[in-house]
Amino acid sequence: MGEQKVKSNFEGGAERRVFMRRLLDDLRALEHIIADGMIESGVRRIGAEQEFFLIDKSWRPACAALKVLDSIDDDHFTTELGQFNLEMNLDPAELSGDCLSQLERALLQGIDKARRGAEAHGLDVVLAGILPTLRKSDLALENMTPMPRYFALNNAMSALRGGAYEFHIKGLDELLIKHDSVMVEACNASFQVHFQVGAEEFANLYNISQVVAGPTLAAAVNSPVLFGRQLWRETRIALFQQAVDTRSSMDFIRERSPRVTFGNDWIHESVLELFQEDISRFRALVTSKLDERPLEMLSRGEVPTLQALRLHNGTVYRWNRACYGFTDGKPHLRIENRVLPSGPSIVDEVANAAFWFGLISAMSHRYPDIRRMIPFQDAKMNFSAAARLGLGAQFSWFDGTTRPAANLIVDTLIPLAQEGLEKRGIDSSDIDRYLGVIEQRVSKNRTGSQWIMQSLSGMRGRVALGEQLNALTAAMVARQKVNRPVGDWEPAHADEAGGWKHNFLKVEQYMTTDLYTVHEDESLDLVACLMEWKRIRHVPVENHEHELVGLISYRSLLKLMARGGMAPGGKKQQLSAADVMTRDPFTIAQSSTTLEAIELMRRNGISCLPVVKDQRLVGIITERDFMNVAAELMAEQLKD
Repeated sequence: MGEQKVKSNFEGGAERRVFMRRLLDDLRALEHIIADGMIESGVRRIGAEQEFFLIDKSWRPACAALKVLDSIDDDHFTTELGQFNLEMNLDPAELSGDCLSQLERALLQGIDKARRGAEAHGLDVVLAGILPTLRKSDLALENMTPMPRYFALNNAMSALRGGAYEFHIKGLDELLIKHDSVMVEACNASFQVHFQVGAEEFANLYNISQVVAGPTLAAAVNSPVLFGRQLWRETRIALFQQAVDTRSSMDFIRERSPRVTFGNDWIHESVLELFQEDISRFRALVTSKLDERPLEMLSRGEVPTLQALRLHNGTVYRWNRACYGFTDGKPHLRIENRVLPSGPSIVDEVANAAFWFGLISAMSHRYPDIRRMIPFQDAKMNFSAAARLGLGAQFSWFDGTTRPAANLIVDTLIPLAQEGLEKRGIDSSDIDRYLGVIEQRVSKNRTGSQWIMQSLSGMRGRVALGEQLNALTAAMVARQKVNRPVGDWEPAHADEAGGWKHNFLKVEQYMTTDLYTVHEDESLDLVACLMEWKRIRHVPVENHEHELVGLISYRSLLKLMARGGMAPGGKKQQLSAADVMTRDPFTIAQSSTTLEAIELMRRNGISCLPVVKDQRLVGIITERDFMNVAAELMAEQLKD
C-alpha cells in the first residue's frame, strides 16, 4: 500500500476483471521467477519500519503529520493513516557483525530528527503501541491523512462491511463501541522488522516465524490501555484485527477469514501458497494504473515489480507477512514481522528484534521441518495467549509440554536466540546487550504493559483518569529520550502530567464515564439510595433508547422532602424518577472546552453538566471536578 495513486471504485465488473487478470499474471510470473532461481539466495538482510505518534504540549495527539514531514525533509519518513502518525523506514543491513547496534544508532538518529521536525511546530514524538491519551473523538474522518490511498482503503472496507465498525475487547475492563470508519486502525503503532530469506527455505523459515510469534510477543507487550480501559496486554492485536475487518455479522455458520490474520495452516512448499490463499479469500479492495506486463518482461530477460500482487498484498494483514522486493535490481523475498509494538524505548525495540532474529536463525539450523515439533493450532493459540496475557501466558510447546511464558523464554529461548545470533557472526557485545535487555525484562516481569499498569495502579484514586493518561505519556517521552530499557523505568507519577493546565483543556479529559443512571420509570427510592450509597449528588435519567431525558439532583430531593414527599402536582407515593427529574437539562459535548463548560454552569446556576453525543449520555462533569484546580490556583495566588 505504499502506492499513493490508488482508487477503490472499480468502474464496473470489467475493470475488476482486468485487475484480477493482472494479479494472476503477477502470480504466474512469480512462479517463473522462483522456478528459474532468480530470487536472491544466501544473503541475510534485515530491515525495520518505525511507527510513532505526534503529540502536543498537553500530551494529546497532534494532527500535523504533513507539516512535520516537510520540516523533517527526509525520504526515510512517510505518512500513516492518521495525521497524528508517522513512519520511518530504515535502510536494510546484513545480519552480521555490529548490525544490531547499527540498527539502534539509526533508530536513535531518525527519531531525534523526527523530534527536531516536530519541535519546529511546538510538538514532540512518542513511541507507543497505543497512545494512552488517544480518545475516540480523535478518530474522526477529518483526522485521516489527506491522501488518496487512505480514503480509497476506507471507502472499500466500509463498502464491504455495509455498516458500522464494531469493537468488542474484554480484558480487566471491557470495551464495546462502534465507529464509522477505518480510522480506529490509527490507534496502533508498530515496530515492524524484516528478514530476507531464500525461496528454497521460505516455507520452513516462515513456519518458524509463526512458532516464535507468541513467545516474542509475550516478552514485548506494550499496549494494555485503550480509551482509558485496561484490556489485553497487547491490545493492538485485537484492535487491529477488528479495525480492518470487512466481515459483517451473519446468522448462519460459514467460516470467513479476517483480513488481519495469523493464518490457518503451515506453509508446505512455497511462498506461492500464501499469495494463492490471500487471492482466493480476500476480494481486491483497490486498484491503480498498472502498466506492467510481467510475463512479457520475463521473456525479454527483465525482472517485473509485480505491481498488482504487491498492491493486493498490502491490503491483507498477516501478522507475519510475505514480501517481494528488490535490492540492487535483484528480486528477493522477506518475512515481515508485524507483531511487535512501537516502544517502550529504542533499545527495547532492538532487543525484541534481536530476540526474533536469533530464534529464527537457531531454529532453522536445529529444525529442518518445524511442523514436526508442534501442531499449527498450538502455535496459533500461543500467539493469542501472548496478546491477551503477556508473560502470564501458558504456552503449549514442543513434545506436548506446557510451559509458563517467562520460564520458557529465560530457560530455553534466550539461550537458543544467543546460539542463532552467534551462528550469524553477531558481535558478542551486542548479543549480551540486547538479549540481556530481554532477560532483565522477563525476569523482573517488567514489560511495557506491566509498567503502564503498575503506573496506573499507583496513581489510581489520586488524580482523574485523564491526568493519569497524560502522566503516562509524559513519562514515556522523558524515559525514551534517555533510551533506558523499560526494565529500568520507575513508574510514572501524577506530577509528570504537568498540572491542571494540561489536564483541563477539554471536557473529555476529566469527565466521569463510570456512571450510575436510572430509567425514567424507576422508583425514586432507588435514586435516593444511589445517592447515599455512591455519595453522588446527581443521577442522570435515560429512556429505553438510552437517551438522556432528565437529571435528578440532591437539591431536588430536598425540595421534595420539604413538600412532605409529594411531587409538584400533589402526587403521593410511589414516585418515579420522571416525577421529579429536571427535563431537558443543560448538556455539553465532550469536545467542548473547559471554559465553555464553566461559563455554561455559571450562567445558568447549575452544578452539574451531563456530557452527551447524539443525545446519548457519555459522561458527566460537576463543580467538584474544578475543586482541585481552584485549590492550585489559590495556592499560586497566595504564593505571589
